[in-house]
Amino acid sequence: MSDVEVQNAEPEIKSPCMSLCCLDDNDVCIGCHRSVKEITAWSRMKYQERKETMQRVAEREQASGRMMR
Repeated sequence: MSDVEVQNAEPEIKSPCMSLCCLDDNDVCIGCHRSVKEITAWSRMKYQERKETMQRVAEREQASGRMMR
């Protein structure tokens, strides 16, 4: 990888999984606040998709009142 590629590389966004895997009535994990669709797609998501997912996760977490982080 060239120096330019390294400088332009997007940072990795790691999975928010907390190993508390249990779905609520809306099929959203009570641990990581991702939907089933988001969980199963995570490994194929590009940086921007993960960033958008993490924004939704933060919104769901706050709305749930179950702040785990």
